[in-house]
Parts: sequence; C-alpha cells; structure tokens
Amino acid sequence: MRELIEILPPDIKNNEKGVVCAANESRFISANFSELLTAFTVGWKDPENIEDLLNFIAPVIHVGKRFEFKKADNAQAFLSENDDVRAIGSAFKTVDFTGTSVMAKTFNKGLTIRVDHEDVVGDDWRERYVQLLLRRLYRNELRRAITALNSSTTPIPKVWGGTDGSNNPDSDIRAELSNAADITGIRPNRIIFGESVWDLRSDVYDMQSTAAAQRAATLSMGDFARKLFVDEVRVFSARYQNSSSGKAQIVGNDVYLFHTQNDIIKDEPANIKRFVTPTDGSNFRVYLEEHSKFTDITVEHYSNIIVTSESGIKWLSVSAGSNE
Repeated sequence: MRELIEILPPDIKNNEKGVVCAANESRFISANFSELLTAFTVGWKDPENIEDLLNFIAPVIHVGKRFEFKKADNAQAFLSENDDVRAIGSAFKTVDFTGTSVMAKTFNKGLTIRVDHEDVVGDDWRERYVQLLLRRLYRNELRRAITALNSSTTPIPKVWGGTDGSNNPDSDIRAELSNAADITGIRPNRIIFGESVWDLRSDVYDMQSTAAAQRAATLSMGDFARKLFVDEVRVFSARYQNSSSGKAQIVGNDVYLFHTQNDIIKDEPANIKRFVTPTDGSNFRVYLEEHSKFTDITVEHYSNIIVTSESGIKWLSVSAGSNE
C-alpha cells in the first residue's frame, strides 16, 4: 500500500521560514481567523486540476462533523415496485435505504507555513501562500482516495506488451467491467489510468499493424469511454515529492474501475465518497498569526474519505511484458 501522506515536521510554533508543517490546533483560534482569505478559498480554482481529479474519484458530500450513513446495499439499486400508484386520499409509498448504518466523523486536517516578511513581494502574497497550502492539502486528499481504493480490494495482475505486443489491454478491462457487474448488478462507470499504464496501453497497440489496433491507439477519451460503456475515463499524471531528490506518480501502473457519481446524497449507492464539513459557507478556513518579523498562515478543513461499498471495485496492477 502506498504511503498515505508525506511525513511533515510538527508545528512547534517556532518553525523555519518557508517550511510547511502539520498544523497545530493552537493556531485555530478566533483571533487568528481570516474572513477575507477564507472567502478567497471559495472562489479559488486549482490550476493543477487536483481538486477535479479528487472529485472524480470521491465526490463531495456535505455533512456535520459527526454523521451517520448507510453502507451501500447494491440490491437497493435494483428494487422495483408495482405499488407506486397513489390511492385517492393517501400518500405515495415511502422508499427507505435499508443498508447497514455506520457512525463516522470528519477529521480536522491542516497545514501551516511561516513567511518571513523579508520574503514578501507584492500585495497578494498571503493569497499566493494560501494557494500553495490548498494545492498541498488537495494532493494529500487525492493520495488518500487512491489509498482507500487500494485498501478496499486486492490487485489483479495483468501483463501488457512483450515480444510482439499482441495482447489486448482493452479486452482485459472489458472483462473486469463485466465481472464487476456480475457481482453488484452495476457496471463501473468511471475508470482511472495511471500515466505509465496509459503509455503502456498505447505502446501495445502501436506495436501492432492491424487496423483494429490502430483504431484503438487513436481513440479519443470520449470514444474510449463509449467503447467500454462507461461514463468517463481519466488519465492521472499528478505527482508528489516522495524523496528529497525525486517525485512519484500518485497513480502509476494501475487501472481502477469503480462506480460513483457527482451530486449524490450520503446514503445513495456508490463505491467511494468524500464527506466534508463546511464552516461558514466554505470547505476551508484560513488563519493568520502575525508577528513583527514573520506571519504564520494556516489552512484547515474537515473531511473523511470512505469506501462505502467495496463490491465491484476493480484494481488492475499492470506490468510490462518482457521483450526478450
């Protein structure tokens, strides 16, 4: 299993400048709350699209800090009534979600950075550092979402390529989509490719000279999704710093098949959801602790990424075939 988040130094209230630290709860006092910068987070758009990738895996559902949800019962999606006709003077039939109830809570997460005033340039320096922390927090959440998928199932090993590259990656994916539908009755509607495994798929078809292989190699993302009868396919190229000298892909040689959708309610059947507790109309809160020579900026939020149904999630762990 991948590491959940990078190890951060603790916030000891005497941090080095420019170093991002795990936020200390003592920062979160009303005197330090910045209403202006909190409002900035509401309209901010992530230039790296990490938030969009995160929502593709685990759509946001707003809840209180402590909440109850029902573990998805895939049979609920296939129930059918013949008594949905309302009699005169009576109410419509009431539909209930009868899955197992689970108590959960959102976790307080945050980061702090110390900005020396000698490094301040321009009037928007506070906003620029808030953006830096927001991107870092979203990247941590994206890695948590992938870890949650990994923890919910076992990898299915696949080998693509080899001496002649004659195997068929799309056939492997179609087979697992069908297997998932046989288990749950619902075909996964979203697919994630790591950048490396997408390149490997392309290499396999580029090595083949048949017309079918050439068509497969040149499919647009939309056409590829339609070919597989899913709503959308995404290639994830996001990376994180995994050592002092290198970066790693958040999704590498893996393909994930799962079912979820945007604008769902907390009890609606889906494989994975991100429960978020908003505060004062924002998913984030920003705090400033001003000092004579430096300013500590903290961004916090409350969230919990939960696999609400493990059924039907497929994880293909792909390796390249030998060319010997």
